[in-house]
Amino acid sequence: MRALLLAGGHGTRLRPITHTNSKQLIPVANKPILFYGLEAIARAGIREVCIIVGDTEQEIRGAVGDGSDWNLDVTYVRQDAPLGLAHAVLAARPCLEGEPFLMYLGDNLVREGLESFVRTFEENRPEAQIFLVKVPDPERFGVAVLEEDRVVQLVEKPTEHISDLAMSGVYVFTPAIFEAASAIAPSWRGELEITDAIQYLIDHGYSVRAEHITDWWKDTGKLEDLLEANRFVLNDQERQIDGDVDAGSHVVGDVRIEAGAVVRDSVVRGPAAIAAGCVIEHSIIDPWTSIHVDTYIENSEIGDSIVMAECHISEARRIRESLIGRGVRVARADGSSSLQLMVGDNCAITLP
Repeated sequence: MRALLLAGGHGTRLRPITHTNSKQLIPVANKPILFYGLEAIARAGIREVCIIVGDTEQEIRGAVGDGSDWNLDVTYVRQDAPLGLAHAVLAARPCLEGEPFLMYLGDNLVREGLESFVRTFEENRPEAQIFLVKVPDPERFGVAVLEEDRVVQLVEKPTEHISDLAMSGVYVFTPAIFEAASAIAPSWRGELEITDAIQYLIDHGYSVRAEHITDWWKDTGKLEDLLEANRFVLNDQERQIDGDVDAGSHVVGDVRIEAGAVVRDSVVRGPAAIAAGCVIEHSIIDPWTSIHVDTYIENSEIGDSIVMAECHISEARRIRESLIGRGVRVARADGSSSLQLMVGDNCAITLP
């Protein structure tokens, strides 16, 4: 079995961050989102991976390389425009044809391993198998109607309740999906939808079955989902203090401070993660905060946030639920109420 990992798209819901960043490389708990997918694919025993890329191709290539860091053999296929998931399948056909493949959306996080998902496919050998998750807001997703473990209908963003089982962005297909993707017409938004391709398989008598996610899953396409994913991953980590923490600092709970980080006269409350090269002075880092490499924070308080690399935050009070891009400078952001920021790369913010 091979794998198809999707890392294209424009990430419009995460502007301005995605003007200069691939959405799949935004760090969650100080690790790019895409790396979680690569790790999951490797643990499932798959070695050959085709990555679909778009305008951020060079950034993805620079981060992933040939895949050897995960014991994977990676090839890249350029999708010139984001014309739908089924279009991506057709673009990757030369890399995938001839055997089943696992398809994984690169901006999704699934805590549950893929090993059992792949194993049940191999045991049952349907033409398609989809990973479903129960959601409170099915109108936001493509949902599936089941008869036992057999999928009988798919509906994209239903306007009335027919199911609360959403497609999670993890699939296994046989080469029959190429026939389906070639036969469907673009949707109203001009894309070849994977839901339509799977529905084609159902309508033409192919076997489509479902497995259920029992642990957490997040589509990280929006700020609130990205922050929630950061909380989920941080909640799973164990305490590890490898950095330089002085006697005047207090580190409470499951905090990961990497070697090369320095904490001086500060409070860090876990779960939180501070990457190598960071300096934290006279500050409070509250739970569910990840601070990426080479960031300097002084006389500030920040919580429930993602701070990307090489930032400088000084005299900033009560930053909450924020996503701060690379190389951002924040100064004198002192207010009586919490401040929420979503700041693109290399911006400077100074408040009175």
